[in-house]
Amino acid sequence: MTTVLTPATPLTAADRCDRCGAQAYLRVVLLSGGELLFCAHHGRKFEPELKKIAAEIQDETERLTAVPATPEEDER
Repeated sequence: MTTVLTPATPLTAADRCDRCGAQAYLRVVLLSGGELLFCAHHGRKFEPELKKIAAEIQDETERLTAVPATPEEDER
């Protein structure tokens, strides 16, 4: 998905997909104002339509494959 990097507030576990209620990893700022939140699945599913109506897309889906730091790495 093509994204626009913005200084938007990072999505948190409290942000939920407007379609299914799962954790949101995409924020779509609409050309008409307002925003929609989507999980990775629904973001991919609706990608063609979202690109037509989006002013910006904040995509944080890379967090799904990120490996968390182990406690040993944090101590370095």
